[in-house]
Amino acid sequence: MIINQDDKVLLVKGYKRGWEFPGGFVNSEESIKAAAIREAKEESGIDIELTDFLGVEHHIKKTSIVVVFKGRPIGGTIETSNETKDVGYFDLNESLKIMAIDHFKDRLLRCVNENQIPFFIEIP
Repeated sequence: MIINQDDKVLLVKGYKRGWEFPGGFVNSEESIKAAAIREAKEESGIDIELTDFLGVEHHIKKTSIVVVFKGRPIGGTIETSNETKDVGYFDLNESLKIMAIDHFKDRLLRCVNENQIPFFIEIP
């Protein structure tokens, strides 16, 4: 979750899942933190600095683990990529309106609720 100086959330719009946080997979011999920074840049054009660890989501059926960090922009320019058809900063209400997948909305709400951080969520 990347938050700018105006407290707006950076979202990317992919071709299959719609609006969501930038993210992706960790490459061989790459740290989780380095992957988060790289994926944000690749998908949005924005250079970030990670500021906090927010939590973990374990998707049991998919056998995947999502590690969620908080970051802030430190450079770059918003631009789409071959993975994204749109990129932008949105306030919380706008973000919730444009996100099509309920799980992504739930993730966003967990990330802004300080009482739930850090979180560990198991999804069947």
